[in-house]
Amino acid sequence: MTGRLNSAQPYALGLFRIIVGLLFACHGAASLFGVLGGAMGGGTVPTGTWPGWYAAVIQLVGGALVALGLGTRAAAFIASGSMAYAYFKVHQPEALWPLQNGGEPSAMFCWAMLLLVFTGSGALGLDRLFTARGESKAQTPATSASTSEPEPAAA
Repeated sequence: MTGRLNSAQPYALGLFRIIVGLLFACHGAASLFGVLGGAMGGGTVPTGTWPGWYAAVIQLVGGALVALGLGTRAAAFIASGSMAYAYFKVHQPEALWPLQNGGEPSAMFCWAMLLLVFTGSGALGLDRLFTARGESKAQTPATSASTSEPEPAAA
């Protein structure tokens, strides 16, 4: 049983990354474009306002990158930091516990993104596609060097 679960781990992690990234991007799209109910019950965040507009841009771009598995660790690191800021600056002053201060989404996204910083993108991510291409190009010169004639030994 453990062997099967371990072999499925990269795919479960990839699915986790995709879902978390899409949900995070949806928050950004709602705040920036007013879709999916808009920001705080309707409307959009005014352009350039601190910190709401910048947080929404990080949510949209970071969530999309995480969902695609492109630059996952860097995007998740920035996203995690933005959610930590949101929790401690906006929610935590209202009350101690996330359930009391409305900060559950910020706390959950913060920890989910931090997990992705350490685990990487898992399966089904564009990171792996580009890494595989880079490795195949890096192996090409090494292969040609090994087929060349050896240099004569120094006397």
